[in-house]
Amino acid sequence: MLNKYARAFFTRVLTPFAAFLLRRGVSPDAVTLIGTAGVVAGALVFFPRGEFFWGTIVITLFVFSDLVDGNMARQAGISSRWGAFLDSTLDRVADGAVFGGFALWYAGKGDDNVMCAVAIFCLASGQVVSYTKARGESIGLPVAVNGLVERAERLVVSLVAAGLAGLHGFGVPGIQVLLPIALWVVAAGSAVTLGQRVVTVRREAAEADAAGGAGSVGGADAAGGARGSEAT
Repeated sequence: MLNKYARAFFTRVLTPFAAFLLRRGVSPDAVTLIGTAGVVAGALVFFPRGEFFWGTIVITLFVFSDLVDGNMARQAGISSRWGAFLDSTLDRVADGAVFGGFALWYAGKGDDNVMCAVAIFCLASGQVVSYTKARGESIGLPVAVNGLVERAERLVVSLVAAGLAGLHGFGVPGIQVLLPIALWVVAAGSAVTLGQRVVTVRREAAEADAAGGAGSVGGADAAGGARGSEAT
């Protein structure tokens, strides 16, 4: 939902910055790599130590690279399958680092095994939600559903809550409870979204089988098997 309405706005805002980088000879792939490195560093350096405010600040500074690199590619007319693959792959790396950082905190100084498990579920379910759409599309289905909680929602809810929870270190009482609440919300929303996509793929597959015969879909499935690792 956020992806649908916010992406166009931020794309317009970031277009001048993308043009500036292109004039300086920076490539979209370089922005993708630097942005991912910044998110990973912010998540795995600060979050496991409970420094949620500063970790969120660092991650926020780099997370917009996901919009900038695509904007640059379109302006330069160099959009490619490789760029799309790299961007989607590194998105998974960044997401894993964010929720992995939460899990490391709860497994260590946070001392909460239940919340550690919830953070791990958020990490795993986010990857699977992305995979279901990519895998469905790889066998020729439209997967015409977005779902309740997509990547944008997972990151916004988690990072806003983490940043606010980090204010506890500045003397704001009780606010640290926001992070566990946010992780439970993301976990539940991801489970619902996964269910929505699985149901959609099952329906679309049945319709495709009925319209074209199971043989053509089976062939697509065999051809797509080698591409399963390209989930986005």
